[in-house]
Amino acid sequence: MKGPMASLMRQAQKMQENLEKAQRELEQMEVTGEAGGGMVRVTLSGKYQCRGVKVDLDSIGNDTEMLEDLITAAINDASRKVAEATQEHMGQATAGMPLPPGMKLPF
Repeated sequence: MKGPMASLMRQAQKMQENLEKAQRELEQMEVTGEAGGGMVRVTLSGKYQCRGVKVDLDSIGNDTEMLEDLITAAINDASRKVAEATQEHMGQATAGMPLPPGMKLPF
């Protein structure tokens, strides 16, 4: 293959390699979300797997409803951070070119 088509295929292969690298990095990444000024902290992997939960029981006491709300808020905070990191990593891997969800390269 010669010319523009060969160049396009090389670019697609490079982008595929970059995407695979970004996915590996995301698998290793951990982010922590918190709520209540740090009373509850939740750590998620880049694949949204929960790696840990820390609760400052001295600050919460016996208020289980507040604890439930804080855990929910901390999970949502961590999830948002994972989504932002994923978007950033994938944006770098694709050089800013948006790809439809589930699209695999090369074509």
